[in-house]
Amino acid sequence: MTGTLAVRHGVTLTPDPRRVIAKLFVPGEDAAVVRTRAGALIDRVAHLDDEETGRLLRDTFDRFGTRHRDLAGTFHHHYDLVRHRIARACDLSPTTRLLVGAYFSHEYAVESAALCNPSMVAHPDQTNLDAGQLRVALSLRQIGEGHLSSIGFATAIVGPGRRLTVADRSGPLVVGQRTGVRHRRDLLAAGLAEEDWDNEVTATVLDALPDRYDEAAFERVLGNLPPDLLSRSTGLDTLEHLRRIDAVSYATTFPADTALHERVLWPATPAESNGMEDARFVRFADESGPVYRATYTAYDGRRIATRALASTDLRRFEVTPMRGPGARNKGVALFPRTVGGRHLALCRADGETIGLTCLDGDHRWQEPTPLHAPRDSWELIQVGNCGSPIETDAGWLVLTHGVGPMRRYAVGALLLDLHRPERVIAQLPGALLSPDPADRDGYVPNVVYSCGGLVHAGELWLPYGASDARVGFATVPVAALVAAMVESPRGRDG
Repeated sequence: MTGTLAVRHGVTLTPDPRRVIAKLFVPGEDAAVVRTRAGALIDRVAHLDDEETGRLLRDTFDRFGTRHRDLAGTFHHHYDLVRHRIARACDLSPTTRLLVGAYFSHEYAVESAALCNPSMVAHPDQTNLDAGQLRVALSLRQIGEGHLSSIGFATAIVGPGRRLTVADRSGPLVVGQRTGVRHRRDLLAAGLAEEDWDNEVTATVLDALPDRYDEAAFERVLGNLPPDLLSRSTGLDTLEHLRRIDAVSYATTFPADTALHERVLWPATPAESNGMEDARFVRFADESGPVYRATYTAYDGRRIATRALASTDLRRFEVTPMRGPGARNKGVALFPRTVGGRHLALCRADGETIGLTCLDGDHRWQEPTPLHAPRDSWELIQVGNCGSPIETDAGWLVLTHGVGPMRRYAVGALLLDLHRPERVIAQLPGALLSPDPADRDGYVPNVVYSCGGLVHAGELWLPYGASDARVGFATVPVAALVAAMVESPRGRDG
């Protein structure tokens, strides 16, 4: 019965190999040779005559200029990154320097391999809409060569009714510019505690820092440490740890004239060097006003870590770590508001059970309370959330995912008590959305998965990734979904 509740729409988003960014390219950078290929390449470019240099640069701009924003600026930047390999950089003409930058650049198609795992929130701009319409912002996990994930965006309009229009995504992409951020002392302290890095140096630094500080203030505190502390055997290692933990927090800003779909949140720290995965966005509201918040998984090729994003306009994003036992695994999803004065989140700390965690006074997510463990046949491997809880009159609607035989992912639903979210009051018997024949084939077969939907005019809008090959959309009336749920045994127990 539950399989007929959700209505799939014909609109889909598919990976577009034309969506490219310009990245630094250093040929032979991993070769253990005395004279690197990079140095030899620069020598060869420098020995081109002026006519050939000018022609090559013009041809490059003709081929690639319309695919990128400020390609000349990118070439300048990449030249600056490799200029240390040039014996007499001052002898190179401005044209030659640009051409060197071009040779040390390459295009990277951010979603050439896969496009998946969307979340949906109300867009910051709700102007010029007809009655019954809502403009929404979609976050997307985009995967390129080497299975490297980044966060992209799209814009759509939902309503009236079940109408859906996805805006064009053409235009040059822009990677956000890393900017300064006001760091938080409590997050630094939580990171040190989590890594069990407690000694006289860390205690002295924490004592000297204000609640909020910038990079310059941080370095001043480190520079003023007493020599007798730095001379200890752990002194230099402690400084390295302090800088590494502090650098996890940063901000990324996009030019004001970029459209949302042109913005790419690209890995900016070593902890996320192999990907930023599965952003779960939610529009959080409290007494200070609405703000967009999200969680995502940072991956460095070996380890995962949970990160938080915050933005008032989806143009400037602040990135901070999430600490504590409740944030130790993938799949953290924030509630859209505080509940009883508590900041809450769904999590899956043990890797297979949906839990509820609360932020404590030390900015650590506490040991979670179990909500739902693998139980039904379609979810026996593991369960998790499909985005932030959605507030309804009946309770907190939690979209879930479960993994069954042949690693087949399907979407289900739970209902939590509005005032006591630790209490599961109802559950959908069976899956709400499962891979159908059109969904099952792709980069990762047999998967339907979402990072969050929203309710508009009584209709649940659920964007979902289909086998990492495309993004689809489904709708279901909230009243019908709640009516199809059955009382949870745990709910009866209180």
